Amino acid sequence: MIQVDNITKNYGRTRALRGVSFTINKGEIVGFLGPNGAGKTTTMKILTCYLPADTGTATVAGYDVFEHPLEVRKRIGYLAEGAPLYHDMPVVDFLKFVGQMRSIPAARLRQRIGEVIGMTGLQRAVGKNIGELSKGYRQRVGLAQALLHEPDILILDEPTSGLDPNQIKEIRDLIREIGREKTVILSTHILPEVTATCDRAIIISDGRVVASGTPQELMARGSGQACVVVQVRGPKPEVEAALAGISGVTSVETLEAVNGAARFRVSAGKVNDLPEKVFTTVVAKNWVLTELRPEGATLEDVFAELTK
Repeated sequence: MIQVDNITKNYGRTRALRGVSFTINKGEIVGFLGPNGAGKTTTMKILTCYLPADTGTATVAGYDVFEHPLEVRKRIGYLAEGAPLYHDMPVVDFLKFVGQMRSIPAARLRQRIGEVIGMTGLQRAVGKNIGELSKGYRQRVGLAQALLHEPDILILDEPTSGLDPNQIKEIRDLIREIGREKTVILSTHILPEVTATCDRAIIISDGRVVASGTPQELMARGSGQACVVVQVRGPKPEVEAALAGISGVTSVETLEAVNGAARFRVSAGKVNDLPEKVFTTVVAKNWVLTELRPEGATLEDVFAELTK
């Protein structure tokens, strides 16, 4: 549904994109993530025909964004960062205005406004001006206008920025629901957004794509060594020494004790049987094992490594 090949973009002497390439397939929810200034919003603006790239090509739903921008815009729903809306307009009037700009027939528009209001949970806001709504509800209005013309692709730029935790969860649930029927690209620098919402992630840094894969694949890529957390009821110095003596162990980090039991993070090289070795060592000493779990790299760890 989206194919980007080697696009570049300069703002004067500042190079925002340096040969960005990626593909997004039909029915995927893809997180496009990177630190502030990485080039996420610039890429979104190119895909939505707001900006031209300097070089390279991009196609959306089979249409080139440079040669057929109107065809591209018919097939995308776009929620820009900050949900820019007309705050002095009532919700229904605003959606009617957007539908008329989209040339949706009047009978279908009335039906479609009702559908998107139900889909985005705006029933309690229909009688209010947009400026009277909370930020979470304004985001819902932004999503409603993006969905109004039944696009194949939804492009969301920082859709949960500035929302409280309850609003974030509501918007995430809504995006997952929408993603059952549409292709969604979600630009964000909030990493829990990706693990909670997306099928796949593309990480961009300094105008370049530095990684692509499912959140699980990215976390596996960043896991440079085996690591387990173990909690043992036994003499702490002896337990620590025994764990450090296991073959392949590179470090033993003391963690906060829980219910009087010593707790450690044990790290090793690429040792597939580290949990088994830890278990055998503890049992051989007749100590009580109260916790043993593997601990891999988090998406935050991978993101920091790739974008530093």
